[in-house]
Amino acid sequence: MQIPVYTILGFLDSGKSQFVNGVLADGLAADHRTLLLQCEEGDVEYDPSLLKNVTVVSVEDEEDLTPMFLRECEKKYRPRQVLVEYNGMWPLETLLDHLPPSWFPAQTFTFVEAATFDIYSRNMGQLMAEKVKAADVLVFNRCTPELKDSLRARNLRMANRRAEIYLEDEDGTDENYLTGNECPFDLDQDVIDIPDEDFGVWYVDVMDHPQRYEGKTIHAKLEMMRSSKYRDTCCPGRFAMVCCANDVAFLGLVAQGTGLEEYRNKQWLDATFRISIHEHPAYEGPGPFMDILDSRPCEKAEPELLTY
Repeated sequence: MQIPVYTILGFLDSGKSQFVNGVLADGLAADHRTLLLQCEEGDVEYDPSLLKNVTVVSVEDEEDLTPMFLRECEKKYRPRQVLVEYNGMWPLETLLDHLPPSWFPAQTFTFVEAATFDIYSRNMGQLMAEKVKAADVLVFNRCTPELKDSLRARNLRMANRRAEIYLEDEDGTDENYLTGNECPFDLDQDVIDIPDEDFGVWYVDVMDHPQRYEGKTIHAKLEMMRSSKYRDTCCPGRFAMVCCANDVAFLGLVAQGTGLEEYRNKQWLDATFRISIHEHPAYEGPGPFMDILDSRPCEKAEPELLTY
């Protein structure tokens, strides 16, 4: 029997325990024996009335979260599903690398107190980055209008494109991080010029809304990269620090056209291209292609590494 694992991530007082109470109140454990691993104890306690079909096991130290311990929990409590309120200071790999064979990650929820996001990102960048990147659902709570504007300006879709992202007010009401209507560039230009510092903004937008740019002509500085996984595929783009100094990703699009073979890996090119949409394994479906119209070698973009 396969056992789904639902992981709740966040630093202390980010709202993890409150979320656990909420999903239990909604009936998550009504029909299935549930093991709840409590790896961090905050100010909010679990509601005893919601624990009738739930076994709570405290994990005091990261070193205790071993494969043997988890297998013993499975044997002793025979759960049909597992909830993990994870400790914000522990690397997520400590849990994921030790899951028993019958356990599988089903869904990951990350909670962030909006007012603390900047300070945690600066001081504990890697820990914050992994929580943002791992999330299937990402919630910034206790938001003010100013914090919402700040979070949207950071373009968090760069760090995690698949997650559902919500901004929650202090009264518990929430709204989607993306409205779906914004376009950061003037699409009426004959050639849409992408400033060096704004390539990441454009990349997120074209990946989210490829039809918006279909047939449009774009100009940008790019760094040539060739895919090691898909033979003969060029995917020029830019390197970006998406959350912290240790979290650098390459943001590239599949490219086609004459002259690409002249560029070596990591060589910079000043390119004008038209966007078309085609199927490619790298996209796992249809995605935006760069149809190169003109290109020439150029100096590095400034800044060379995009930041968010």
